[in-house]
Amino acid sequence: MKIERIETFLVPPRWLFCRIETSDGVVGWGEPVVEGRAEVVRTAIEVLSEYLIGQDPLQIERHWQILSKGGFYRGGPVLSSAVAGLDHALWDIAGKVYGAPVASLLGGRVRDRVRVYAWVGGDEPAEIADQVAAQVDAGMTAVKMNASGRIQPSPSLAELNSIVARMAAARSVLGDERDVAIDLHGRVGVAAARRILHAVEDQHPLFVEEPVLPEHLHHLGEVIGSSTVPVALGERLYSRSDFVPALDAGVAVVQPDVSHAGGISELRRIAVLAETHGALFAPHCPLGPISLAASLQVSFATPNFLIQEQSRGIHYNVESDLTAYVTDPSPFAWVDGHAEWNPLPGLGIMVDEAAVREADKKGHGWRNPVWTHEDGSFAEW
Repeated sequence: MKIERIETFLVPPRWLFCRIETSDGVVGWGEPVVEGRAEVVRTAIEVLSEYLIGQDPLQIERHWQILSKGGFYRGGPVLSSAVAGLDHALWDIAGKVYGAPVASLLGGRVRDRVRVYAWVGGDEPAEIADQVAAQVDAGMTAVKMNASGRIQPSPSLAELNSIVARMAAARSVLGDERDVAIDLHGRVGVAAARRILHAVEDQHPLFVEEPVLPEHLHHLGEVIGSSTVPVALGERLYSRSDFVPALDAGVAVVQPDVSHAGGISELRRIAVLAETHGALFAPHCPLGPISLAASLQVSFATPNFLIQEQSRGIHYNVESDLTAYVTDPSPFAWVDGHAEWNPLPGLGIMVDEAAVREADKKGHGWRNPVWTHEDGSFAEW
């Protein structure tokens, strides 16, 4: 069995899928994308495909090593995401060949269901209480929201108070038995991050995500030490080595993204590395169905798992939601805020190829917002 064909599909709202077909007719699917740079990743897939065509698809680790390290210049979000999507598809093929879910190939599941959380509030968080109540009514046990919209690197007292008020509004609906997490998105400076952690401590967030930018990880220990709030990060880290400084600083929760951090192969290794530091694993995944299916396979097989991000109903998915490109949505039908174990082989989903090919004819040109402050200077999104 050899790899015969590799295709990519640019599909709304902001995703990129890849399809690998073998000489035996087995097909695997992956989701290699950098949000806002999908076309660039598509080109990277074309380059990496030069190596994969004609290879045995079951030699996944061999291929991962060459795809990741075969170029003198390595890493970064584009190449790591391209490798990730190809890795998803190879694992999907392997599962289908061996007749087993990917989680079983990783050593077997360690849990029967995976807790998931829902997004509320959007980029400029509003109507928090109503949105949280809707998620509670839907059976969700945890939500996450942006701590703020556009915000100064050194926030005013009013801006700080608005963050606390949003958290209080969510907590008033959730009560003590459900969880809320907030995402700072690297929007404030190091000193402000410390102040925010202290300010929200009484609301007991499940975690505060990305309090500092990746380029400021050398200050992460100061931020973590400023409060008892668990700190999470990792969506903009792309390898095991990228996570070492964060784990050494005492980060409580790692959040690698299966579509950015080298795929299933590297996500699993990052989770194991985190376990040796006593850190929990909460995969980042505000993307499409293939990415989520791949992430869930790792989550089912990971002992130090905490909670899984998912994009059903997220504010980015205006044109197409999580189930738009699968023939059976049941793997994404949450039960009491959890994903149930799915015994189907490979990634456990059936991609609607006809819908994907039709959507690719339209494509997309999604770009993240570019924000500025009132004085015209750049603001972190």
